[in-house]
Amino acid sequence: MIPPAFDYVRPTSVGEAVRTLADAGEEAKVLAGGQSLLPLLRLRLAFPELVVDIGRIPELRGVREDGGTLAIGALTTHHDVIHDPLVRRHAGLLAQATETVADPAVRHRGTLGGSLAHADPAGDLPAVALALDAELVAEGPGGRRTIPAREFFADYLQTALAPDELLVEVRVPKREGWGYRYEKFHRVAQSWAMVGVAALVRRDDGRIAETRIGLTNMGATPLRAAAAEEALTGAGDADAVARAARSAAEGTRPSRDASASPEYRAHLARVLTKRAVLAAAGMG
Repeated sequence: MIPPAFDYVRPTSVGEAVRTLADAGEEAKVLAGGQSLLPLLRLRLAFPELVVDIGRIPELRGVREDGGTLAIGALTTHHDVIHDPLVRRHAGLLAQATETVADPAVRHRGTLGGSLAHADPAGDLPAVALALDAELVAEGPGGRRTIPAREFFADYLQTALAPDELLVEVRVPKREGWGYRYEKFHRVAQSWAMVGVAALVRRDDGRIAETRIGLTNMGATPLRAAAAEEALTGAGDADAVARAARSAAEGTRPSRDASASPEYRAHLARVLTKRAVLAAAGMG
């Protein structure tokens, strides 16, 4: 289909982009890699009066260390996230999950910030950001503010970003000594996850001391499997992990669609949590 008519601007700095968004109000959409917005435009599911293309702002790309944190520019592509040595060393879960996003063509154009700002609960990376306790940095007319991932995803395709704010950076704590695994189930290659599980595990003296689990497509936003995280503390073998994983779907509200019922999604969450935690803990 042909997209609806819209005006187009391409700012060259974050400041210029923020001023443009502030002037346009709620009638503007930000274009980063375009892998989320362009399909919505073609299907006429989005009707912006103005598209603000931030793809030529160099300060929004790249990965750097900031003490115990990795600071990743919002325009850093999935391809660059996957292959960046700092990400692979300090945030391996993010690199591993990003490798499962769509296909190589999408990963070369799509961006980390664009994926998170799109806030699709079936997307892989929002649940990963939640499991990693990431923080998202937004810049608006009043300056910058930092939003914890647990507060960033507000509802289906909605975030805590104001209309005049731009996501500029994703901050990920370094996780030395933690095991990790991203497991997802989808019907065909390159499709959205029917359910996904992002697991981080820290072991101490042969037992699980701490776990963080993010769930993909188990509600209107990415969710933490809080009950399973609590039940996994002290687990020392595969049987204990299996028992704890049975609570992975507690507190979730999975949707019903042509792909799966809520009951089937809950079953998948339990199965994939068991797999992800066993692999992350080195018990699989």
